[in-house]
Amino acid sequence: RLPVDPGDRVLDVCAAPGGKATELGAKLRGTGVLAANDLSSSRAKGLLKNLELFGIGNVLVLSEEPGKLVPYFREYFDKILIDAPCSGEGMFRKDRKMVRAWEEHGPEFFSRIQKSIVSQAAQMLRPGGMMLYSTCTFSPLENEQTIEYLLDQYPEFEICEMEGYEGFSEGMPEVTREKDENLKKTVRIFPHRMKGEGHFIALLKKGEVKKRQGTSDKGRAGKIPEELEEFLEGVDRAFDLSRIQIRGDRVYYMPEDVPDLKGVRFLRTGLLMGELKKKRFEPSQALAMNLKKDEYRHILDLPSEDVRVVRYLKGETLDVEDLAAPKDKGWYLVCVDGYPLGFGKLGNQTLKNKYLPGWRWQSL
Repeated sequence: RLPVDPGDRVLDVCAAPGGKATELGAKLRGTGVLAANDLSSSRAKGLLKNLELFGIGNVLVLSEEPGKLVPYFREYFDKILIDAPCSGEGMFRKDRKMVRAWEEHGPEFFSRIQKSIVSQAAQMLRPGGMMLYSTCTFSPLENEQTIEYLLDQYPEFEICEMEGYEGFSEGMPEVTREKDENLKKTVRIFPHRMKGEGHFIALLKKGEVKKRQGTSDKGRAGKIPEELEEFLEGVDRAFDLSRIQIRGDRVYYMPEDVPDLKGVRFLRTGLLMGELKKKRFEPSQALAMNLKKDEYRHILDLPSEDVRVVRYLKGETLDVEDLAAPKDKGWYLVCVDGYPLGFGKLGNQTLKNKYLPGWRWQSL
């Protein structure tokens, strides 16, 4: 696995649908930066939803060719994950459609893409940083030979040993031009040796450790609007006001030391806190998922067996006479057994549902 620590700047180059990115975000524990990129804008939308569903706020969701990102993030990241597009030979048994796809675009086609990606990623990794490259194919052209290409182009990289698991196999230097024995440190996974399909993994480190460079503009935020300030009085978390950005009517909480991304296609930069509307602030679904129960002062906590949980997830208005006094009003965080679901606006012991429309359960 890629060794990620809190505070790291991490790039997931081919991140959709988000299974790996959410794990990386969990390891960061709300610190550092997670840049999750996917070239497909439609897949990136699903990626954004999954990251917000997991409550990950220190995130940049991008949709670009990796090469376009290099000028913005040169030697910026501490860790990079590349789950590379590949010919999918390891998936033939699981999905027969992969055979037809292989016939159309085989290892030679994907090898060119992979070499481009690893070369671009190498430029975005800081000296001393680590990069994990993986595929789901058996092809030497896409595996050991791609790593050999990277080492030829960027000799400051070295292959690292990885923790072994029963069934792991060594990489195969004999399928490369130079037959470098260090390629045995890479890992092959064969379906006849361990449960699963076919995969290849290589962990690499970039030499010459240097101090990380900061890139963000300092003090870019002035005084925040009164309506936002009033809302934050009910939040028991110390937000760094210099990291709050207002773009149009939307309010974002940015990760630390993020470069200016003008010209980059992105779906989200930072945590969308909410929107400013006619002298009021409306908190977002993303903020609800990012908060913990004990960080917000106005809570409606429902037991999981309460029928109102499903009604809330369907977007219905709720009667909460048993949970709120007649005088209670304003924004409340709806939780189930202590876990946040979303916001609602309370008045007259009735909760107006603010669960994100695109997430609502559909009635059968």
